[in-house]
Parts: sequence; structure tokens; C-alpha cells
Amino acid sequence: MLSLITWILLLLSCNLFKYSASALREATIQYKPLPSLREQARIRDHWLKERISRIPSLLKKHGVDAWLMSQREHAEDTIWWSIKNATDYDAHRRTVLLFHTNESTLEGYPNPIKWVDNTGQVWPELLRVLKDFNPRRIAINIDQNIAFAGGLHVGEYDTTAQALGPEWMQRMVNVPLLGIEYVTTKLETQLEYYRDMQDIVWLMMEEGFSRHTINPGVTTTEDLSWWYREKMLTLNLTTWNHPRISVLTEESFPGWSGTDDIIQEGDLLHIDWGITAMGMNTDTQHMAYVLRDGETDAPDSLKQGLKKANRMQDIHLDIMRAGMTGNEVLENCLAQMKVQGIEGQIYSHPIGDWGHDAGAVIGFTNMPEHVPILGELAILPDTYYSIELYAYHFVPERNETIRFRIEENAHWDKETERWKFVKGRQEKFYLIDKSKDTPLWKVQV
Repeated sequence: MLSLITWILLLLSCNLFKYSASALREATIQYKPLPSLREQARIRDHWLKERISRIPSLLKKHGVDAWLMSQREHAEDTIWWSIKNATDYDAHRRTVLLFHTNESTLEGYPNPIKWVDNTGQVWPELLRVLKDFNPRRIAINIDQNIAFAGGLHVGEYDTTAQALGPEWMQRMVNVPLLGIEYVTTKLETQLEYYRDMQDIVWLMMEEGFSRHTINPGVTTTEDLSWWYREKMLTLNLTTWNHPRISVLTEESFPGWSGTDDIIQEGDLLHIDWGITAMGMNTDTQHMAYVLRDGETDAPDSLKQGLKKANRMQDIHLDIMRAGMTGNEVLENCLAQMKVQGIEGQIYSHPIGDWGHDAGAVIGFTNMPEHVPILGELAILPDTYYSIELYAYHFVPERNETIRFRIEENAHWDKETERWKFVKGRQEKFYLIDKSKDTPLWKVQV
């Protein structure tokens, strides 16, 4: 007869084999890694050089001769994060930058001219350059309404005014479109890596919305949110917002947090999140369904809700054109939705250097029909947009009207002069099937 110790070892080996077999079945997702951090820095600095080379023409386009920025460590101008080298973080000491139009008087000077100083010596040197160059209009970032044109801190403004004097301060002008256009314009070479980032996002959602991570009746939405955070670290990624996981009900509304529910069979799950890498950001919203016993697919009523949201995406991309204001796109979309009998809301935004990037917005959740200032901006070409919206749909089995919330990132296509989804869009739910093996995440062997 087998001894007790032998039986225990046999049981343990069977249990280990069970989880090893499960691991082989579940671990089918292969992530394409982004370049090493060192290579990423090289690529990003190449992009930066090309982007900065366009600034002189931008200055001329917007009728200014120079663009002056002054910032200190921990008090950076908003634009700093789009003009810094990949290996820079905070600005050093006081960093003053003067972009110019490459006029002959500044021939031989770098562009921008840069001073890093904590002694005050920057100011007489800046004054000497200004006298040589004699710019008539100098842009500074003092806009009251647009963050990408209002990043000059009050203390730095006062210091600059005191150092340069009224003669030069009279030439300072607020040109918000300068910062907006610089930040939001994307390079063609960025798209390859932005597609790779979208692939990673979709694969992470496929893995997260599966039995690999979810055990209905045990796993909570907060558990899943933190799984995404931990998973990002393993892929050398970070994020610009905490992944927000929700169980969608009639009361669920877009916001800044998810829910804290135990995930159950029959739940409709939702994620709103984005990753950060290569100096770029994504923003995506998808949905998943937890199958009940005996189900092999989501109910048709839920599928109809997703199709309605997909139809809103079609309307949005059909109408959206460069040169239109955000409010014009919104108004036309809402009118077309009404014609087609669709109720919902649109709140799209630029994306790229930031999760919520510079440029025209198309609706806000609290401003569903018209957005002052940001909605009145013209939509620029060569930009990325998050097409973010929800459709109302009544679900008879639940006696609830649910907001079907989806979001995809779109890029400007030069050939068609239209926006296209970078990866595609969600047209069917991720399915979590309780009949499969125990989740691998948090398994105690």
C-alpha cells in the first residue's frame, strides 16, 4: 500500500499538473514588446527634432516672431512636456527657451536658444539676443482658458516682466493656437508605434476580461483594476489614468471612478483606461459579458445596445472633418442621431502627447450640446482623436435603460482626409465563461 506521504505527493503533483495545463490553455496571448527604453528614447528624440523644426513655420503662420517660455523645476510650462528630451523629466533650475523664425539676425543661433541658470544671468543675455533680433511680437503662454497656451506660472511672469522691462513686455502676445497646433500635430512615423500600443491595449483587455483573471462570485471590479496596473508594469508600460472597471447598470454614468462590485454571472462589465509609452497615450472603453450557466453568448438585447453605439461611431466619423469646430461636429452628429432614432451622448477629444490632448473637443458629459471655448476651436488635420460616446438602449430582461459606453482612438488619414480607427472597434463582447478552469491570477497552489 502507498504511504500517506506518497499519496500527498501524488495529489500535489496532480494539482500542479492541473494548473500547469490550465496555464498552457490560458497563456495564449503573446504581446509584441515595444522597443527597449533606450531605443524608445532615441526614437522619441528623433521625433522631437522633427517637431521642433516645424516651429519657425508655425510662428510665421500665427504672425509672431518668437515664442518665449520660462519655467523652473517643478513649475514647468505645459508645453515643456512636448518639447523636452526623452531623458529629461523636470526642468533644470530656471530653464528659459526662445524659439525664433531663423531670421538672418539670429543666424548661427540654435533654435530654440536655451538658458539653464539659477543666478539671474539669463536675463541680460536674453535682453542682448532680443535687441539683436528685435522681434515685434513675442508669444508667451498666458491664456486664461486653454491649458496648452496658459502654462507660464504667475511667479515666472512677474520675474520675466521685472527683468525685461515694459519695452519688451509690450511686445508679448497671447497666441493660443500656437501651442495647440504644436502639441496636437502628429508625425506619420508615430503611427506605427501607436498601432503597436493599440494592439497591446486590446490584448490586455482580452486577457483581463477572461477566466485568466475573473472568477465570478469572487473577483471584484477593484481586483481587476489593479490586475491591469500590475500587468502594465510587466510590459514596461505606465498609464495616465487608473483603469476604471464598472458593472454597468441603469445608474452607471461616465465618471472618474469605477465601481467596487463583486463580479457575478450575467454582469455587463466596462473598462475605461489608457496606457502611456513612447511619449504617447491611448484611451479606450470596451465591454464584457459574464456568461450565465448554459449560455454561450451574450443576450441579443445587449448585442443590440452595442450595435447602436457602433452606429453612433459611424455617424461621428462620417461627419467629422478638419476645419469644422467641435461644436459643429457635435450639432450635426446629434441631428443625424435624431433622424435615426438613436439617443446617446458624444464627448470626444484629441489624444496623443496627453490623454486629453490639445485641440477642439466634441462635447463634454456635462455639456452635451455645446462646449464654450474648447468646442469652438477648429479641428486640425494630422491629429489623433478619441471617439468617445454612449448610446442609450433599453434591455427588457433587466427592465433597465443602459448606457453602452465605447471609445476608440482614431488617426488622420492623409489619403482620404478623414479619421480612421487605429486598431478597429469593438463589435462584440468579451465573454467570461465560468465553466472554464479556475483563474490563474491569485491561484494558491
